[in-house]
Amino acid sequence: MADETSREMTILAYHALEDKKAADISVIDIGHVSVIADYFLIASGENRNQVQAMADHVSETLGKAGFVPKDTEGYQNANWVLLDFGDLIVHIFDRENRLFYDLERIWRDGRKVAIEELTEPREEEE
Repeated sequence: MADETSREMTILAYHALEDKKAADISVIDIGHVSVIADYFLIASGENRNQVQAMADHVSETLGKAGFVPKDTEGYQNANWVLLDFGDLIVHIFDRENRLFYDLERIWRDGRKVAIEELTEPREEEE
């Protein structure tokens, strides 16, 4: 089960991607099928500059909240940038590579969630 920190990171990163006009943002809860993270956040950009701008904005936004990426991959080429924040892994693709790698299909055992589900108060918390 994802904790509040991973939910907070995911919400912040989602809105940072929205700020930079990311296309087709998906949140996949993978916490019950993998130990690598609680959430995958997947988004698309139109070109290298936009993909890099989205990655920069996510890193800056989460950094201001005290979350530093453990690793960043693919920034120079910017056809698939991976930002690893531990419990959140952000994947930012150009359109062609997103279709090719199709992470939503590969991680179909995860549960796709709407951002509204993450921002609502949790019922099991008392």
